[in-house]
Amino acid sequence: MDLSAIKAKLAEINSNDNSSDREKIDYEKVFWRPTVGKHQVRIVPSAYDPGFPYTELKFHYGVGKYPMIALSNFGKQDPIEEFCKELRKTSDKENWSLAGKLTPKTRIFAPVIVRGEEEMGVRLWGFGKTIYKALLALAEDEDVGDYTDVVNGWDLIVEQVQGNPYPETTVRIKPKQTPLHENTDLVETWMKEQPRPQDSFTQYDYEFVKKQLQKYLDPDSEEEATPAPATTQSSAPVQKQEAIFTEHNTAKATEAKADVVTQFDDLFS
Repeated sequence: MDLSAIKAKLAEINSNDNSSDREKIDYEKVFWRPTVGKHQVRIVPSAYDPGFPYTELKFHYGVGKYPMIALSNFGKQDPIEEFCKELRKTSDKENWSLAGKLTPKTRIFAPVIVRGEEEMGVRLWGFGKTIYKALLALAEDEDVGDYTDVVNGWDLIVEQVQGNPYPETTVRIKPKQTPLHENTDLVETWMKEQPRPQDSFTQYDYEFVKKQLQKYLDPDSEEEATPAPATTQSSAPVQKQEAIFTEHNTAKATEAKADVVTQFDDLFS
């Protein structure tokens, strides 16, 4: 046995199998998520871009077990985004629909101090475009301006209510300018010690993302086919109709899936 090859393969498997590592990370120390109720937070200047506190990142949802940060965030080629481009080169509606589902979604992150939880330090608050637009509009308001200013900035009231079916979040300015904190040494620490959004997520390699996409397109590719249950002449007519209908749709779905898988293979062959 080639022990060096075995060690290399083990290292490859360990680097790709990041699911167990993800579960061990204490994300409460890195991220803040609002719960139902009112919260008072302060967006602080970014240690990585003092002029703009927001970081936009793209993520793949629903392809793997966990959301995956798109490799394009790091200036790298991303197999899912490449596949979406190929799908949009066709005039097939199903391809365009699939491309829409696979296109990464943008999530925005801001460094925040949560009032009452200052001992947690700076954490990342992630939100969607609706909250993002509201926050940008507040900064553009001449009566508000730079609410991240550590001396004369503004706290925010983040309120979340239980919607139907998902929670709904709103933000508004707390009507009083205040310093970030009276302790200037603590403020200086907060300005330096911040989680970097790009580094706060597992960055999978190209081949791993490609395999997740392949499993998404053809989830049964690595599983043995399960034989269909046998039908008997004593089955009721309704049961027979349901069986025929299911078989017909399964055949159509299999055919459509096969076309997509073929395109996938052609793209990466």
